[in-house]
Amino acid sequence: MSTSFDVIIIGAGPAGYPAAIRAAQLGMKTAIIDNFVGKDGKNSLGGTCLNVGCIPSKALLDSSKYFEHIGGHYKSHGIQTSEPTIDVPTMIERKDSIVKKLTSGVAILMKANGITVFAGTGELDADCKVTVTPLDGSEQQHLNADHVILASGSVPIQIPGIPYDNETILDNAGALDVNAVPESLGVIGAGVIGLELGSVWRRLGAEVTVLEALPEFLATADTDIARAAQREFKKQGLDIKMGARVNKAELQGGRVVVEYEQSGETHQIVVDKLLVAVGRRAQTAGLLAEGCGVTLTDRGQIEVDDECRTSVKNVWAIGDVVRGPMLAHKGTEEGIAVAERIAGKKAHLNLDLVPWVIYTEPEIAWTGKTEQELKDAGIPYRSGSFPFAAAGRALASGDTAGLVKVLAHAETDRLLGVHICGANASELIAEAVVAMEFHGSAEDLARIVHAHPTMSEAVHEAALAVDKRAIHRVN
Repeated sequence: MSTSFDVIIIGAGPAGYPAAIRAAQLGMKTAIIDNFVGKDGKNSLGGTCLNVGCIPSKALLDSSKYFEHIGGHYKSHGIQTSEPTIDVPTMIERKDSIVKKLTSGVAILMKANGITVFAGTGELDADCKVTVTPLDGSEQQHLNADHVILASGSVPIQIPGIPYDNETILDNAGALDVNAVPESLGVIGAGVIGLELGSVWRRLGAEVTVLEALPEFLATADTDIARAAQREFKKQGLDIKMGARVNKAELQGGRVVVEYEQSGETHQIVVDKLLVAVGRRAQTAGLLAEGCGVTLTDRGQIEVDDECRTSVKNVWAIGDVVRGPMLAHKGTEEGIAVAERIAGKKAHLNLDLVPWVIYTEPEIAWTGKTEQELKDAGIPYRSGSFPFAAAGRALASGDTAGLVKVLAHAETDRLLGVHICGANASELIAEAVVAMEFHGSAEDLARIVHAHPTMSEAVHEAALAVDKRAIHRVN
């Protein structure tokens, strides 16, 4: 097997494997190194996202949504059913089959594009040399490359004194493989992972308590959107406690006793399972050999410039291991852009317009600036909003929760931010990203014909509302 390549990528997640494919498409001899081990004990490409993140969580969210709709929502349509039951092992098996199909698909893409795959851990040495420690325990291999792309991803942050066993105290991977619905589930962290996986098990019948240390719910989202989402989650039965800082969690009699502080007082909850979802950190352990020259930031991420170059010539870094949001699609576009830059082509990635999505019900999505950010920056703006409850398609489908909010510059009308809480927000936000990427205005969104009846009409009406001329609500 060859040991010299034009490009070597360390990490085959949603940042690394697209970089490898694009590099190969551009005629470069490409290798990729990955050490993720799947349930079958074999190397499984696709990283956290495909194996234990984005994809499996969405599979469970869909399964749990159907269960909840049969149990409660169908009656209003005149559909009568007996009390539904859930076969959790079958649900988990379906999730695993989806993961296997997609990870196997990545392996097929590697082969089809002539990319050499090394199953093992890659460590960057000096001068674009990489040492591979194979997963099968065989001898290390030493590779050379003209360029190296670091795409090692991220790992869950652990709370000191609360170790995961993934039986009772779970990380995000463990929460995807619970074999029965717990009577009670505690969740530390009201971020994306906590809300999504908390929603899965709440829909299936668990009593879910979410403990969030921050005083504000979804502080990174627009305040109006966060408030709307929080109201809906409360109606659904998610018990979200803000300003609740967990001090310790201990196993007692097969359950977890969680002690937390809120408003200066100490409280306890006792739960069957505890999910720790307090965020993720860059995975650099074992990645950088001493003397390789790559520098890290104060947050432990690899330091890069605007084009993902590290402090070492011809060494690049992308995805969760560098600055910016830890989002699969952000990593993918960085990987493609870096491959194109290596090939001498112009590349484009606007980190200011990366869409954020939380796949709860209702979904939450946004791009651009929040109203708080505009106020803090002293940027003059106008805003318009429109509730889904006033949209015909939303009423017909029973998806009336939430709203669309559009922010535009007060003087130029250029779109500054679009924020959505509601059904299909993950799909609707794409229209806003396209409009903003092409420097569109609120007037542009308002003048574009939107099909009726659709959920997208709420985006149209919110854009009209910026100028106080929404049709289907009082301005």
